[in-house]
Amino acid sequence: MNAKPAVWSPGDWNAFFGFGTNILVNLLVLTGLLRFVVKMPDDIVFGRILPATGLMLCLSTMYYAWLAYDLARKTGRNDVCALPSGISVPHMFVVTFVIMLPIALQTGDPIKGWEAGLTWVFIQSFVLMAGGFVAPIIRKITPRAALLGTLAGVSIAFISLRPALEMFMTPVIGVVCFVIIIASWFGGLRYFKGIPAGLVAIAVGTLIAWGSTALGLNYGGLTLEKLAGSVTNFGFSIPLPAFGHVFSGFDFLGVILVTAIPFGIYDLVEALDNVESAAVAGDSFPTTRVLTADGVISLIGCLMGNPFINAVYIGHPGWKAMGGRIGYSAATGVAVLFLCWLGIISVMTSLVPVVAISPILLYIGMLIGAQAFQETPRSHAPAIILGLMPHLAAWGKLQIDNVLAAAGTNAAAVGVDKLAQTGVLYHGLEVLGGGAILGGLVLAAIAAFVIDREFAKAAAFSFAGAALTFFGFMHGEAIGIGQTPTVAVSYLIVGAFLLTCSRVGSVAPKPAEHGGMHAGAMPAD
Repeated sequence: MNAKPAVWSPGDWNAFFGFGTNILVNLLVLTGLLRFVVKMPDDIVFGRILPATGLMLCLSTMYYAWLAYDLARKTGRNDVCALPSGISVPHMFVVTFVIMLPIALQTGDPIKGWEAGLTWVFIQSFVLMAGGFVAPIIRKITPRAALLGTLAGVSIAFISLRPALEMFMTPVIGVVCFVIIIASWFGGLRYFKGIPAGLVAIAVGTLIAWGSTALGLNYGGLTLEKLAGSVTNFGFSIPLPAFGHVFSGFDFLGVILVTAIPFGIYDLVEALDNVESAAVAGDSFPTTRVLTADGVISLIGCLMGNPFINAVYIGHPGWKAMGGRIGYSAATGVAVLFLCWLGIISVMTSLVPVVAISPILLYIGMLIGAQAFQETPRSHAPAIILGLMPHLAAWGKLQIDNVLAAAGTNAAAVGVDKLAQTGVLYHGLEVLGGGAILGGLVLAAIAAFVIDREFAKAAAFSFAGAALTFFGFMHGEAIGIGQTPTVAVSYLIVGAFLLTCSRVGSVAPKPAEHGGMHAGAMPAD
């Protein structure tokens, strides 16, 4: 039972290139947001922020590799897969567009925006650490369909859709790379000398992109001028303490608290979902240690200058299915440290087309969305669909907001009633999509318990939904008292009705389950 586990397996190469490119995409995106949206100077981006980000990611991936090693040693298994972790993608956009950009514009100083972002992460870190002690209770009382259903919603809306759109905007690269990946990871095809499918896809996509540039078609948006210019950011930079910058950001505490606390709770629930997803795939990790680690590692990162939160990622079953075990996580951490401390990210942004990497994210999204249905009772499928709805609403609202912002206006200026007259129910998207991960969890839990004829438990989640809604944690845009009172009252009425049903209702017996659907494992390259 205590045999020394293997740190590396052949399938770790697959997971390393897949997960590593996932992390690389996020690093490329956040670099672009900092440089071109917030207008952060390059010396801060490449000399302060990315080195701190690299340190945080290395600590995170190393810790989860060790956690997997410990589980493998205790259980005597050789198939334990480390939890994937990295920059929280939704938060990356939130801290940029809701915190850093507005404050940078308000003050005329992007450094002030950076400082506010650091304070935002500082507060979220403590929410995560405190939440780690209540998360196991939440996990125990919540139906798996609710945990995995709301996770599937995140996967479809915020992991899968953008890569799918990017692929079909540049299909010569995106669609070709996608087929290369699924032919191996779903179809079992092995490439020459066992070369990992992720690496083959990136290499083919990069060749097509540079070939099209040579022909004057420029499919990947790559040019020699951009590549030459990126070399100027080469150099060795290590993270330096940023304590003063963190505490300077407290000048904007009022703006920060509006989103830091609810998104800290979002992180809490998302980590819960991802730990549950890993348990379904056979690897049970201690929830409290996972959440506490995310909080501590994020805190270290922000104190060194990183304005982005660390999180356990969606996708453990995907990396495990392609053969990932322990080593892929640690190897990714070392590679990221190398990329961030030497300024190589700057060159990567000009060398590899992002659309060649997008299919890997779509694959992960497909697998997680499927898992919600495959690893829960068939009768709970309607509950899972209900859990998807808030995330689709949040995605739709985000698209509308971005379009209106590009036109120099917003929904309030256009008029919600006018939008409704054209079939755009903006207010509905706003209410349903507010606090989507909590909303999806509560709605799916209510539905799952109703399906199981457990009306008292469904009532308990309805009352919890009323409280969360009343204080703005779901179905609202900000924390406060009485944010969406009519929705809160609706949950109270539903709770009272369900509680009455549990005591006096005449209930038909629950239909028998007719088999379950099971995920098939992907062979390693």
